[in-house]
Amino acid sequence: MQFNDTICAISTAQGMGAIAVIRLSGPESFSICQNIFKPAKKGKVLANEKANTIHFGTIQDKETSIDEVLISLFKNPHSFTGEDIAEIACHGSPYIQQQILQLLIRKGARLATPGEFTQRAFLNGKMDLSQAEAVADLIASRSEAARRVALQQMRGGFSNELVNLRGQLLNFISLVELELDFSEEDVEFANRDELTKLVDNISGLLTKLIKSFSLGNVIKNGIPVAIVGHTNAGKSTLLNTLLQEEKAIVSDIHGTTRDVIEDTINIEGITFRFIDTAGIRETIDKIESLGIERTYSKISKAQIVLLMLDVNDPDDKIHEAITNVKNRMNEGQQLIVVVNKTDLLEDKVVENRFHESSFRELAETDAIVPISAKHHTNIDGLTTELLKTVNLTALDNDEVIVTNARHYEALQKSLEAITRVSEGLTSGISGDFLAQDIREVLHFLGEITGQINTDEVLGNIFKNFCIGK
Repeated sequence: MQFNDTICAISTAQGMGAIAVIRLSGPESFSICQNIFKPAKKGKVLANEKANTIHFGTIQDKETSIDEVLISLFKNPHSFTGEDIAEIACHGSPYIQQQILQLLIRKGARLATPGEFTQRAFLNGKMDLSQAEAVADLIASRSEAARRVALQQMRGGFSNELVNLRGQLLNFISLVELELDFSEEDVEFANRDELTKLVDNISGLLTKLIKSFSLGNVIKNGIPVAIVGHTNAGKSTLLNTLLQEEKAIVSDIHGTTRDVIEDTINIEGITFRFIDTAGIRETIDKIESLGIERTYSKISKAQIVLLMLDVNDPDDKIHEAITNVKNRMNEGQQLIVVVNKTDLLEDKVVENRFHESSFRELAETDAIVPISAKHHTNIDGLTTELLKTVNLTALDNDEVIVTNARHYEALQKSLEAITRVSEGLTSGISGDFLAQDIREVLHFLGEITGQINTDEVLGNIFKNFCIGK
């Protein structure tokens, strides 16, 4: 792909709106605009105007006026892409947008590929690769937490950590490789004790970053929450209450929900993906049986399992439900026992019921939340328990949080390589083997920021961007 030509694209969302923005980037941005722009002030030449200024006029196709517009000018190297950029703000008619875009192409611009503006920013040194990926994450963010993490990474929070690590390692590897040039004289330029301390510090930081991915993945993609339990326990009513809409069919008839129903809600900046499942019971209905099989599948894949129980259920039924669900859960999953229909009993009876061993002992250390989904009683208590399952300390402290699977994989490989460096220092291996392991750490860290890159990696990253960004 050529990156020395001029590209253009519609940068605002598709469809009709009040305003649309068409962006150009490249050496001919101003001259191409000049060819179709009639400024309100006669004689104005866009290329001669100051940077970061806005100019009013009309877009002309020969003698035909297409629209009144504002053109913003950003001059290299102080622009998003590091090139000359012109942004045309026109009225949001899809017809007008397409007319202007076609004019720009006829005058010499090329239609941008997905993510090409951001790719040019990376190639021109305006941002590193992890920051470029954070741009896409920021656009796709659907919660406050996702926005905060993406913005921190786009501003270089993650990159700064990695650049600092690489800088320290580069200093040491240069000394180790200098030793190789004087191998016959048996000299030591790199202090092994200082290198050991550095390796230990890097190992600790890499481990911390790798562990943060579990939180980062939750923030980026949402927390899957499976609502399970016996038929008619109130699962669909709870889903409707949480979503504040009639998403699932509610009926007194057992086995109404036969398939999986999913939707998301945002609770204090965290996205939860709630999954209403078919009620668990013995049935000869083939369709319902398929739904129950899917319920068991969702239990194993959810991060949080909400087990719905009826407050009037007998002890043996409670025991069976809790045991059955726990046997299908994996390590790391969290169980919240939700006891529904408390509105059917008096408060004192409900309180006594919860002090009985049937709930406390069978649920062991898991949270137990009494609610009435029908009357919206103690839903706040349930959302509080849900938020407790997410460790937001790192987010609140603005710590670096890894959200990208590609970064996670590279960090794991970096940790494996730095572990080999540590083992080599302990065993006293020769400098050439030590240098090779350090080079591997540098390589994998460089892959994250783009200091080491391939066309294939860049292609995979930027193809997922929207056109115009």
